[in-house]
Amino acid sequence: MARILERSEIEDRICRGEAIVIYDGNVLRLDKWIKYHPGGDKAIHHMIGRDATDEMKAYHCDETVSTFLKWRVGRVSGRWHNFLPPIQGGVFSSQENQESSGSSCEPKNEWRDVDTSDAFQDISKTKQMCGEPDVKIYPKIPQGVVPTLDLKRAFEKKVVTDPQDVTENYDNEQVRRDLSTLPSLNAETQDWLSREYNEMHQDIIQAGLYKCNYFRYAKELLRIGSLFGLSYFLLFHKNQKFWSAVSMGAAWQQLVFIAHDAGHIGITHNYQADNIIGMVIASWVGGLSLGWWKRNHNVHHLVTNDPIHDPDIQHLPFFAVSTRLFNNIYSTYYERFLWFDKFAQKVVPLQRFLYYPILAFGRFNLYRLSWMHVLLGLGPRRGKAAWFRYFELAGLIFFNYWFFYLIVTCRLHSGWERFQYIMVSHITTMLVHVQITLSHFAMSTSDLGVAEGFPMRQLRTSMDVDCPRWLDFLHGGLQFQVVHHLFPRLPRHNLRDAQPFVIKFCEKVGLTYSIYGFKKGNDVVLGKLEEIAQQAKTMLKCAQTMEQEANFRSKPNIDATVDHTCSSKRHKLA
Repeated sequence: MARILERSEIEDRICRGEAIVIYDGNVLRLDKWIKYHPGGDKAIHHMIGRDATDEMKAYHCDETVSTFLKWRVGRVSGRWHNFLPPIQGGVFSSQENQESSGSSCEPKNEWRDVDTSDAFQDISKTKQMCGEPDVKIYPKIPQGVVPTLDLKRAFEKKVVTDPQDVTENYDNEQVRRDLSTLPSLNAETQDWLSREYNEMHQDIIQAGLYKCNYFRYAKELLRIGSLFGLSYFLLFHKNQKFWSAVSMGAAWQQLVFIAHDAGHIGITHNYQADNIIGMVIASWVGGLSLGWWKRNHNVHHLVTNDPIHDPDIQHLPFFAVSTRLFNNIYSTYYERFLWFDKFAQKVVPLQRFLYYPILAFGRFNLYRLSWMHVLLGLGPRRGKAAWFRYFELAGLIFFNYWFFYLIVTCRLHSGWERFQYIMVSHITTMLVHVQITLSHFAMSTSDLGVAEGFPMRQLRTSMDVDCPRWLDFLHGGLQFQVVHHLFPRLPRHNLRDAQPFVIKFCEKVGLTYSIYGFKKGNDVVLGKLEEIAQQAKTMLKCAQTMEQEANFRSKPNIDATVDHTCSSKRHKLA
């Protein structure tokens, strides 16, 4: 029988560098496993010190779930209250320091400013905690606080004495709005939401929605194969370069959906088989890294729409969907600062108008990220996923050979023709980028702390797009992002059938299920971009005004100086 670990001992273990995650009351030590984890290191870093039961069940198949207890080092007694993970700015003390200072990371229900610099310095002298950034992170929600509107200092509106006060007031207002419309963040309510979510999950399992319909994938492959064949026929037999490029881009756009399914182990539900399918489609045919996407996407699913941690909304200097991005934040995913520099200050106020033009070039950025992931070895280097890196490297090289050399270089005869073909084929894929950003850009970016449970966060930060069933092929399942975020491994073709379960769940627990038509959804996103752009303009105008006032006050009184000089001259003349 596993021994009971006290909270102070778990804090001590995390302080000493262990990756402790709570699963179903069990204390798992995962620091030895991180380098083997197929889903990447960052996903585990964001779960350290937290109860990750719902997340771990949602993202792993039954076979993997059965292996979790091999990492168990003990159990917790009673209901676990989450620590703030080190990667998110959590501060931990060793047992020796706890005993000497009489303090620890116990959950508190009071809002207070805590100077944790000494604690960080003490930890850095001994051993850096697992996942702890090199830069100090200041969390929006103070450690140990469960945010409510009753807290006297919670998200108060400040008198503007600094330009950043403008953006902070706006962000605080968004948090107040979320707290006023969402269920309570107290432990009892979040536990109830978790139980109801798991009951819904069981209903979906019993309905057979995890069974993949392979006939539908046969139809998908027939459609995609026809698009590639049409592209070849138009280019090689009809010399229709423009429509050939459009057909090529449309085929890539459809392939992304299958790669997405495979990355979530949603086709065969076999890890190796689905990843091979995904890598062949993504790397060899599409020129993109599935490994990069998985590492990025797993973090996105766990900390959805968090400006500091979610790479899917970190698009400076081009886009900002949260005013917190105006503060030169440090991205814990990219491990670098995202500067709101002079270029961003010019572009973000215009982001509503630049939204579609910039997304048209999105695929080129994915090439860059894919090559960086593979060449720098950012994925797992050990374990069953270690060989993926080399398979993908071969795939990326093959893609550049068949597309950029055999088609673009050998078949097209002028630089202008090559440029046109590349641009048209790649711009055609922009629908995918619109679909991905559509489901999150307009939704909440509030940080509600670690008290918020998995189901509530997913519903708060995601929205679905309504469309007729016959248009499902065009959206590829990405129009059901809410359902997908709640059940990531659910086969794409069954997401529509799972939608009624989610609607019923939301009606029962009092959570909002956000769904818009495609046009309305685009309008909502553009409205959000314009709203943030206006905040940027206000902040920059405020900074300019304050700078002008400061310069004015620092200048000498010219009139007084002139009068004094004239008086002196009159005195001499007299």
